[in-house]
Amino acid sequence: MAKNKMKTHKTAAKRFKITKNGKIMRRHAYAWHKTGKKRRSTLRALRLETEVASSDKERVLRMLGKR
Repeated sequence: MAKNKMKTHKTAAKRFKITKNGKIMRRHAYAWHKTGKKRRSTLRALRLETEVASSDKERVLRMLGKR
């Protein structure tokens, strides 16, 4: 019996990027809706990407087909 390949979760592949050093990066929530109310400093901070929490790292790697 042949073993099936695991498929990549396509929406996860669009939302997460893996850096050269192995970090998993994601975008911030609340960044692109109702931005008129937010401070400029807040919007600048939301533009940056942040690292995925260590508790979610294994789950994201499975969705990306890396584990």
